[in-house]
Amino acid sequence: MTRSTSNTRNFLITAFFSISSLLFLAGNAQAHCDTTGGPIIPEAKAALEKKDLTPILKWVKKNDEAEIRTAFAKAIAVRGKGKEAQELADQYFLETLVRVHRAGEGAPYSGIRDEAVEPIIAMADNTLAGGSADEMIKMISNHMAEAIREKFERALEASRNKDKSVEAGREFVEAYVTYMHYVEGIHTAIASSAGHHQTNSAPAADAHKH
Repeated sequence: MTRSTSNTRNFLITAFFSISSLLFLAGNAQAHCDTTGGPIIPEAKAALEKKDLTPILKWVKKNDEAEIRTAFAKAIAVRGKGKEAQELADQYFLETLVRVHRAGEGAPYSGIRDEAVEPIIAMADNTLAGGSADEMIKMISNHMAEAIREKFERALEASRNKDKSVEAGREFVEAYVTYMHYVEGIHTAIASSAGHHQTNSAPAADAHKH
């Protein structure tokens, strides 16, 4: 076995176990950067084909750049060893890139997901391509206003009967807590200076019910 063949084999084995272990990491964030329909994967695939890493370095923090450069160099070196080697080398690099990107955002990683991007996320991406966020802002504002109004009306109605019985009082408390948590969640999301992966899931999850 030549040294080149041995190095290739060792890389493929390492890549296989690296990819396998990454799939067991905790977390299931809802952002789309770890999906095949997100912006990172297509750019990374194009970079591999062109053998040019520069366009995708923007997706990682400066401190993580060395790791990505090393992974890219290894993938490029192995891609020419055959179709199977290319596929595994590409997957190794894509997994590494997305994992490092998400770690830089303080987000967990559980592998690249092959699923459709949420409509609102796709819309947010499209606003950049279209040059205007007005339509998306209008849609989200209307939806949020409707959800707040519905919870407010429920809490208000329950407050009128809260002292009639213990059961009525409990119904009020449930409606009150739901209303307050929803509004607080929206405020927290707006005021937060955290990255796009850190979310307050209460308003987002509840909003889907309306």
